[in-house]
Amino acid sequence: MHIHILGICGTFMGGIAQLARATGHRVTGCDTGVYPPMSTQLEAAGIELVEGYGVEQIAFNPDTFVVGNAISRGNPLLEEILDRALPYISGPQWLADNVLQGRWVLAVAGTHGKTTTSAMLAWILEDAGLSPGFLIGGVPMNFGVSARLSGETSDSPFFVIEADEYDTAFCDKRSKFIHYRPRTAILNNLEFDHADIFADLAAIETQFHHLVRTLPRNGLLVTNAAEASLDRVLARGCWTELERFNEAGGWRIEGDDAAGSLRLLRGEDEIGKTQWALNGEHNRANALAALLAARHVGVPFDKGLEALSRFENVKRRMELRGTVRGVSVYDDFAHHPTAIATTVAGLRRKIGAGVDAPRILAVLEPRSNTMKLGVMKAQLPASLAEADLVFCYGANLGWDAAEALAPLGDKAVVADDLDDLVKRIVATAQAGDQILVMSNGGFGGIHGKLLAALAG
Repeated sequence: MHIHILGICGTFMGGIAQLARATGHRVTGCDTGVYPPMSTQLEAAGIELVEGYGVEQIAFNPDTFVVGNAISRGNPLLEEILDRALPYISGPQWLADNVLQGRWVLAVAGTHGKTTTSAMLAWILEDAGLSPGFLIGGVPMNFGVSARLSGETSDSPFFVIEADEYDTAFCDKRSKFIHYRPRTAILNNLEFDHADIFADLAAIETQFHHLVRTLPRNGLLVTNAAEASLDRVLARGCWTELERFNEAGGWRIEGDDAAGSLRLLRGEDEIGKTQWALNGEHNRANALAALLAARHVGVPFDKGLEALSRFENVKRRMELRGTVRGVSVYDDFAHHPTAIATTVAGLRRKIGAGVDAPRILAVLEPRSNTMKLGVMKAQLPASLAEADLVFCYGANLGWDAAEALAPLGDKAVVADDLDDLVKRIVATAQAGDQILVMSNGGFGGIHGKLLAALAG
């Protein structure tokens, strides 16, 4: 079968392309701004890429077009497909029909931590010899790819998927995760996000409720008991065994960021412990959820903890891009105020606090649709409180970043020109500083610019 993918260079659709190629299909695709690393991954897999959405691509004459959720009405190629009544399908539906059908799907949902938790879970299963397939919205460094059909055991029934609540496609406004029909599911947390498609938190809770309705009786739902929003979701109905964490007397996890320790507890009883490379309360919660989900498919806690000691995280999650003249530059995907706060707090716990502790220079690009709309702007100052200095890229926003960050006083700098922002950061940086860059996009290659300017 030949499929042609619209919007192929996104992490999700690029993952589908690689899975389709691995199953023997001929795959072609198109996107705007076709560039590495996804373009090189796809080309290495033998997938032909086309720049743009020209109607001449109809001549590829595929068996079906797979339409990514970034493609909207008005897109010239999509309009031609509709006018000619050519076959098309959404990415999640294609995935469900062609890859997930008949497999033991482990889905990871939540506002924050989906990518990291999915990567942890896939690695725990891999380390235990279960050779899972996976599709993750980032590149786990233990694997080096964002998607694969399965490991060395080609008939492995297990498939780990990052279960996104964003809508499916122009023709299907349900959340993507409705299509996956998992047997094991994690609900890590739930906050308001995606203001471009959801009116309020209640609307997102409804989608999570729809996901819960698809779980079988013999499945497992791992959920964070500390989240009132998830309690409301479960109150609407749950037909699956529950494993709750962060509940009084129940499962919890502790750790020391400076020492790199991790302890799994049930009540006050220590179940196991390990050393690992990650930090932050949010990552400990991610680890606990992954351990509980992995146990459902037969991986005991001691094996899971041992695997976490070798977990290398995901690219763009507190990824150290380089150190120049004693100044370290990190890249992180945080773009929601809660994620920003937990990321900064995790780094603070790792490097220490107090007058002699290294400084954190937080560098922020408000780039997500929710952030661009300004829905979360009032929460930004508090989320950045633990940073010593804050640098914000204020271009292309519908709101005044300087005004929003005014509660931070002199420690906040806003610039609308990227090169000017780099100059200001480098002029301030001193040996020992930790520059924490946070954006869900490429941020104009600021990481490389910072390192080059520091070297100069």
